[in-house]
Amino acid sequence: MVEVLESPPEFKKLRVPEEGEKITVRDGRLAVPDEPIVVYIEGDGIGPQIVSQARAVIDAAVEKVYGGKRRIVWWEAYAGEKAMKEYGELLPEDTILAIRYSVVALKGPLTTPVGTGFRSLNVALRKKLDLYANIRPVQFFGQPSPHKYAEHDNFVIFRENTEDLYAGIEWRADSPEAQKIREFLKKEFGIELREDAGIGIKPISKFGTQRLMRKALQYAIDNNRGPVTIMHKGNIMKYTEGAFREWAYELAVTEFRDYVVTEEELWEKYNGQLPEGKILVNDRIADNMLQQIITRPWDYDVIVAPNVNGDYISDEANALVGGIGMAAGMNAGDYMALAEPVHGTAPKYAGKDVANPTAEILSGCLLLEYIGWKEASEVIKKAIREAITGKKVTQDLARHMPGVEPLKASEYTQVLIDIIRRG
Repeated sequence: MVEVLESPPEFKKLRVPEEGEKITVRDGRLAVPDEPIVVYIEGDGIGPQIVSQARAVIDAAVEKVYGGKRRIVWWEAYAGEKAMKEYGELLPEDTILAIRYSVVALKGPLTTPVGTGFRSLNVALRKKLDLYANIRPVQFFGQPSPHKYAEHDNFVIFRENTEDLYAGIEWRADSPEAQKIREFLKKEFGIELREDAGIGIKPISKFGTQRLMRKALQYAIDNNRGPVTIMHKGNIMKYTEGAFREWAYELAVTEFRDYVVTEEELWEKYNGQLPEGKILVNDRIADNMLQQIITRPWDYDVIVAPNVNGDYISDEANALVGGIGMAAGMNAGDYMALAEPVHGTAPKYAGKDVANPTAEILSGCLLLEYIGWKEASEVIKKAIREAITGKKVTQDLARHMPGVEPLKASEYTQVLIDIIRRG
């Protein structure tokens, strides 16, 4: 676990804001002052636009709900292209230290090249801060959707964030490392790989699995949600994803015994009827799960998955409610959290005031909920529903609404702020 910093570290360039107070950890819980310092990272492409708009909406909601008694003190840190200009590097240590000090942060998308260049800065941030849970809610706000059952699409996906193929342990087919591994596998285990095969390693640990399952179950308890479904491909990858399934169940029945009933117990002890006040814990094979959230979405609520499966199903689930332009996300560790949208930087829309900021705004809602300011989050979500119902939307949604003239992103943001201020 990466420790929260209790005292300001020595920064190269950043300075802690003179206003506001830091969030602290007391008795295993966050202690949030009325004016918490929160880091923000604008990111690349459309990032500066959508982060600015998200901050404006969040500030309006906090002001409306708490009548000036609470506010966020925003503190800018840098990653990506802006960090390169400020520091000469893409992810300066100042940014890592700032988040460790402030505990929570709001981030825009960062550029990740495909196939070549530097590895993902998003993944680097998760690893450096040990943000092992990627939390992705999927909600329907009335937006245009290709799904017949969109009104039933209401999932929260807990995706493991640090292991599996995203651990980044891989070698090019023509590298000396790949050749050594091929030779080792042939000599020691009699396994022959083609000479032109790239090689990757897929680590999944008991520790990593169970801390994710712990966070998902606690979320389900705190928010009165369930069932909690373990998604895996354990019928084929028995000692990685199959183990993920077994370790997740083990954690559920040892640490949360008073709260949970497994699917096996449901039929053996309760004749298929879930006892009142209990949370059902079940599991589904990944390929089956990917089609079942389409054909019977009402059967699912909280989904716990290894890294790659969690990535796939969260994108599919968000497509069911209209696409990732509305897809929020948050990376969380034991205490620290970094909220960010699921989508990328969309460089072709940068500076054009057309990119939908809703995913960034909803990521801000996750941040508000994480620090316990749920009332402000609900006000924002209600405003988004009202704007969409009133057909006040940006171009990505308007093109699916015949006869609707799209708003600029700044105009849409102002609509949300006006709705919030009207109450």
